[in-house]
Amino acid sequence: MTQDLRRMTRRQLLSRGVAAGAALVVGPGFIAGKDGAWASTMDALKPETMATLVQMARDIYPHDQLADEYYVIAVKGYDVPEAVDETEAGIAALDEAARAAGFDSYLKTGWEKDRVAILTSIEDTPFFQKVRGGLVTGLYNQKAVWPIFGYEGESYSQGGYINRGFDDIAWI
Repeated sequence: MTQDLRRMTRRQLLSRGVAAGAALVVGPGFIAGKDGAWASTMDALKPETMATLVQMARDIYPHDQLADEYYVIAVKGYDVPEAVDETEAGIAALDEAARAAGFDSYLKTGWEKDRVAILTSIEDTPFFQKVRGGLVTGLYNQKAVWPIFGYEGESYSQGGYINRGFDDIAWI
């Protein structure tokens, strides 16, 4: 009954990923989202490392209304040859912290509260600080996420905020 992955269509592959739970690591250089809405290829990192980075990003800056694809874009900068050693070592340390907490790996840690506890245990490391800092711009500078948060973008080119609802907030 198991269908050969080489003979499966993309749709069949992604539909099977839904049942798998987390990001589906298919083979060399390819991961797909659990909801089948995104897929990404890797140039330098292992697919498992990229999947762990995406989960890490989601746990550091959790937004239920954002799809994983935005987090993939935010961490894609680590998928370059010059960052591979540092990133793989950082993820290995993260997985080691997960094992010390009693889990197989960070990615296989099922509950968010457990993953956050693992992240808290490594939050002073240079790797964590680099990823956390990079996510601020990598995630929130994506114009595609601005409407999700209700941000309309810069206002200068449209006359400034004073003419575009500066004083129309109802909660004051």
